[in-house]
Amino acid sequence: MSNTSPRPGFWNYVAECVRLLYWSYFKPFTFERWLRDIHPELKPTQNPFAKRAEFRTNPRLYRYAGQAWWLTAVVPMVAVLLVAPVYILVSGKSFDWFKSCVFLMGWFIGRLLDRGGNQNRLVIYRLVIFLVTVLLFFAARFLSDVAVGVAGSVAVGIAFGVAGGVPRGVAGGVAFGVAFGVAVGVAGGVAGGVAFGVAFGMAFGVARGVAGGMAGGVAVGVALGVALGVALGVAGGMTGGMAVGVAGGVALGVAVGVAFAVAWIFGVLRVYFWLPELLWILTLFLLSPNGKRVNCLRYMPPRFDELIILPLPFMDVMIVEAYRNNPAAARETIDYLISSTNQQKVAAQAIFGIAVDILNRCQRLGDIEEISNQLAWIPSPPPNKLGTVLPQFLDISQNVRASEEATSPYRKYELLKIPIKTLRQLRQSLALTKDAGVAVSFGNTAQSWLSILETAQRTLNEQAQQSKEIRQVYIAGNSLDPETAKNRFKGRKDIFEEIESLALSEQPPVLLLYGGRRTGKTSALKYLPYRVQANVVPLLVDLQGAAAATTLKGLAENLAQQFIEAARRLPRKVYLPNPDANKLAEDPFPALQTWLAEVERNNPGQRFLLCLDEYERLNEVVKATSSHAPLNFIRNLLQHHQKWILLFSGSQELSELDDYWSDYLINTRALRMTFLQESEARDLILHPVENFHNIYEPTAVDAIIQLTRCQPFLVQLVCYELVESLNSNIRRNRREANTAKATAQDVKEIIPVVLERGDQYFQELWTNLTDSDRSLLRRLIYGETPTQQDKGVIRKLTRKEILTQEGNTFQVPLVQKYVEQLLEEE
Repeated sequence: MSNTSPRPGFWNYVAECVRLLYWSYFKPFTFERWLRDIHPELKPTQNPFAKRAEFRTNPRLYRYAGQAWWLTAVVPMVAVLLVAPVYILVSGKSFDWFKSCVFLMGWFIGRLLDRGGNQNRLVIYRLVIFLVTVLLFFAARFLSDVAVGVAGSVAVGIAFGVAGGVPRGVAGGVAFGVAFGVAVGVAGGVAGGVAFGVAFGMAFGVARGVAGGMAGGVAVGVALGVALGVALGVAGGMTGGMAVGVAGGVALGVAVGVAFAVAWIFGVLRVYFWLPELLWILTLFLLSPNGKRVNCLRYMPPRFDELIILPLPFMDVMIVEAYRNNPAAARETIDYLISSTNQQKVAAQAIFGIAVDILNRCQRLGDIEEISNQLAWIPSPPPNKLGTVLPQFLDISQNVRASEEATSPYRKYELLKIPIKTLRQLRQSLALTKDAGVAVSFGNTAQSWLSILETAQRTLNEQAQQSKEIRQVYIAGNSLDPETAKNRFKGRKDIFEEIESLALSEQPPVLLLYGGRRTGKTSALKYLPYRVQANVVPLLVDLQGAAAATTLKGLAENLAQQFIEAARRLPRKVYLPNPDANKLAEDPFPALQTWLAEVERNNPGQRFLLCLDEYERLNEVVKATSSHAPLNFIRNLLQHHQKWILLFSGSQELSELDDYWSDYLINTRALRMTFLQESEARDLILHPVENFHNIYEPTAVDAIIQLTRCQPFLVQLVCYELVESLNSNIRRNRREANTAKATAQDVKEIIPVVLERGDQYFQELWTNLTDSDRSLLRRLIYGETPTQQDKGVIRKLTRKEILTQEGNTFQVPLVQKYVEQLLEEE
């Protein structure tokens, strides 16, 4: 709505009043936005005269208040004049114009009094109304012979509510009309909003004319039902309708009460508007040809009625069909339904239909790649029916795009393993879902996509075999995933055997897997389920993610969720029940203990090895929450849950932690993760995957071993950069693909690149050292000999695998080269 003042003129003023009346019944959301534009605190159900003090500074507010007053004062009169002839024509009965007009005159007087504004006068008016009401009560008692009879009694009963029981036969329609009109006009004002004020006056005006009974009950029920449906919502309107219907049935007779209640409820549900809207949507759907329905979107019922209570068919179908020809128009309609109507459910159904339609139409790898762009407009989080399914399809699409952007066929082949794995897991989860519609719709899509990706992967594998370039099979960086990395993980057999042996002992200790950064601890935990017996169930929990929680409830919920997800990722999947959310919110860790006991009972004969990776992060939770509850939970688990074994994994020994840890981790067995054996490192270099032909001269392998000291991350990093360098030379025709082999000189030449690509690893190693540690390393670089006072520092740096036991040499030459480079830049 424009902020410019409307041009003056009587008919323009009338047009604005008509628009307000239409908005109050059919476009409440538009009405509400328009009122906020006038005044940020103004609402459709609020009396604008309550802000009378701002009329001078806000002319639009003043204009709206006047229009609201005229609507509530005049429209009931016009409505009675229109309804009465129809009533006479249909029923064949007479209409008491006198009583109706007297009531409406009273109503108008009340509205005039409301234009006052002096609160003291308002109190006086209300006092006068009370006295008039009392006089009318006594008049009804002593002048019943001149009373208006049953019709007047029913109308008075409906009007006043008669909480204590007003006697029938109130003395005259004039007194009733004036008294009730003044009462409603002054006491109520337009506090109920335009719709309520108009309907209230119209209802009782018609009721007085048709002399109560069934017709009066229906008349009041229809008008007030619609009005209160707008003002109070469906729940409040329905409750009011049933309550007043029962009261009316007791006071006026069952027939009138039932008629009133039914008419009221039909009004609340807006059945009188819904029926023509139903006919209209059926006409649009049946008469508009398929492919042309996009032109009908602007004429759908929600475009002119924002408050449709009962469902209308085919709207979501029309939007889905329109999206195929005109996505912009369909999306605009969905946005309108979400933001400007109460049809969010229809919008959600349309989004679901569009998503299923687009996903099912994918025929090629390129189609899947484009899905993440095509459906990026869907709001986040998506509708409930799409739940977690759609985000997974979008992630798969994004991973396919990443695969397509790879530089070689083999790299594309490798990257496709990730979305293929996700699709297989998604297909399995869909088979277990309780929603049959979702299972069918997305299950077929998952199967179709899986066929497309597997075909593409086979093609890429053939291309990779024929390619002149060397396959890039080394992974330097993130931990290795058994599903994608396969047999790239080398060695650690002794670690796996000891973990299994200790886990199966009668009284297993707490296990501590420790070692330097990037030595393969997390990778070992991911491969652990493939290396232990079936009755040992390893559950990997990343405490780095869990430590983001700032409350005990958040931590407990995160841990439970990670337990469940880890169990589902196992080679032999275990489906754990969900914990009780209410108990978890009320008292997190006792609820978690109860849940773990339930897991034990549901899985007899199994032992759960709870692997807490990055366990040092629990310190952050203890400090953030000022509570040792997480550690108390761990101690309780150790003492009272014999089927649960704890394995902590991190880069720090227990002696490096705060003192309070020693109270919780008793009987701990430390397992050190160090560098690979030389034979294991050579196996990683020469046979990272199956059918990988040798690309190294023997001297190059020796140079890698010497340079990295068999540190697994550095071995992978050097080999990765060697393959990249060889492929670059092949592309430039400097070497032949079949004969290209890395030499010791090649290893030497890529050292600067390795230091640059591995900067995060080297920098983390350097910054985690103390000043005394760094001082000793600087002195060694400058050729100084350690002194007797350096023994403690040397022992510490030896345990950290930085210096040899003699203390005068770096264990890893690449680390030494990084420190030398660092000192040169200082």
